[in-house]
Amino acid sequence: MNKSPADSEFFISVDVETAGPNPSQYSLLAIGACSVFSPEENFYIEIKPVNQNQQAEAMASCGFSLEKLSAEGVEPKESMQRFENWLRKVLPSGRKAVFVGFNAPFDWMFVNDYFHRFLGHNPFGHAAIDIKSYYMGLAKVPWNETTMHFLGQRYLNKPTLAHHALRDAIDQGELFRKLTKEAAGQKDQAAS
Repeated sequence: MNKSPADSEFFISVDVETAGPNPSQYSLLAIGACSVFSPEENFYIEIKPVNQNQQAEAMASCGFSLEKLSAEGVEPKESMQRFENWLRKVLPSGRKAVFVGFNAPFDWMFVNDYFHRFLGHNPFGHAAIDIKSYYMGLAKVPWNETTMHFLGQRYLNKPTLAHHALRDAIDQGELFRKLTKEAAGQKDQAAS
């Protein structure tokens, strides 16, 4: 019997906090992640910055201090190794980790860059799902109706994320679970 794609995939909700808009100039400051369907299986780490570049808006949003993270954060290579070790621990045998993010292109570019830069590979490969795009296709709405303002109120009873990487990863996982259940319900209704 062939496995369905769902039997071979394992969804991991990931959120990051950064010092700015791109990994070539700014540091990845924190990673939060959880299993989408078992959010109690989670990971969080605060990372030592690779430089002192920062944008005021990014720093105000996450509430970090580069000075404090320079003293107390985990070295980037060790951070990414711990993240990969956690992924290996929670990933069931024979399953492929799929990165799930809310505005995944942003979070993905930092995680992918840091994995390649510090470990030489990305354990997610090229597997990533953007929740905003998923919802756009599911609900058949325009892009401007895929913001957390719309989705958070409808599915999470709150209009924003906390800007704490682990809390946001858990909330995003909950959002994705609800969307996949809704998609399954729509599929079932269409079949009957």
